[in-house]
Amino acid sequence: MEWANDKSKGGVLAHLERLETQMSRSCKNLEDPPRETAESDLGTKIHKLRCLRDKLRAEVKQRQARIKASTASAEPDQTLEISEQEAVGGKEENMKAILQAYRFTGLSGKRTSRGVCVCISTAFEGNLLDSYFVDLVIQKPLRIHHHSVPVFIPLEEISAKYLQTNIQHFLFCLCEYLNAYAGRKYQADQLQRDFAAFLAGPLQRNSLYNLLSFTYKVEPQGRSFPFCARLLYKDLTTTLPTDVTITYQGTDASSTSWEEQRASHENLFFTKPLHQVFTSFARNGERLDMSLVS
Repeated sequence: MEWANDKSKGGVLAHLERLETQMSRSCKNLEDPPRETAESDLGTKIHKLRCLRDKLRAEVKQRQARIKASTASAEPDQTLEISEQEAVGGKEENMKAILQAYRFTGLSGKRTSRGVCVCISTAFEGNLLDSYFVDLVIQKPLRIHHHSVPVFIPLEEISAKYLQTNIQHFLFCLCEYLNAYAGRKYQADQLQRDFAAFLAGPLQRNSLYNLLSFTYKVEPQGRSFPFCARLLYKDLTTTLPTDVTITYQGTDASSTSWEEQRASHENLFFTKPLHQVFTSFARNGERLDMSLVS
């Protein structure tokens, strides 16, 4: 009787254990879905995320295209203005570099509210002469606001050729014209001031000092016949004449010695400044006087 009861108890306990095990398995199956179902759900989420990504990319591209189109259509003037400002800034930097490079050649300048004022100081044979200024407005196109260049210097012609294309060549060319003009004027002034005794009348010249004519004597005491000189400077950037005409007057003017002297005078005027030519005349006269005394 007791053995039967133990057997019955053992059977009930085992049965309970089996039920508990089955319930645990059932709960686990409920908590963990099948692998195929989980993979299917994950694939659906990935697909949705990819679609969202593609949609966002498309919207970004459309917005960038709209911004680019509106910038191109609504702000062309602003873009052009920026490019022009950059060009003007480049010209200002170029101008400063040119003035720095030429500071020892008589060319200097300073900044102004409009651009730059360039000063050109002329010189001849180491003598400082007149100075001239050109007030430039740095904009597009470049233009001259004020200047003190003489009216007979072809400033407009030089500007038309070089101002917009090569500012350095414009300044260099203008310096050539002004220095040559100042040099020719200096020679004429020296002749009238230091060698007036050799002149047999007034020195005639035009405003450019590129045409000079005068009558002179080799010996200031008046023992020689006078010569008539006509000097023409066709090249306005030079200080020596391109054409020289010397004639002489007097009853013995046809002699060979006078012709030789005339030819030598022409050669002197071609190769030396005016005051140097008359300096040589003065030295020759001094030697002649010493020979007469002896």
